[in-house]
Amino acid sequence: MAIYVCIGSSCHLRGSAEIIQRMEDTIAAMGRKDEIQVAGSFCMGNCSRDGVSVKFEDGVIESVNEENFDEIFRKHIKEE
Repeated sequence: MAIYVCIGSSCHLRGSAEIIQRMEDTIAAMGRKDEIQVAGSFCMGNCSRDGVSVKFEDGVIESVNEENFDEIFRKHIKEE
């Protein structure tokens, strides 16, 4: 599985580097580094939103931030 985090200018200013780091730390803590890859992506076209855009297999999630990260991550990445 691949997860893409927008690293365009707008998302960068809204904390995409922190979201990527938190995502990588969470995946490592789950012991799933070999099956889930996190990569940066250029603009996903949601620049007017209040957070970072993240593309999971089932679509793009807008407005990801430190406050809603856990809820969004759990919803889209099932623990096995």
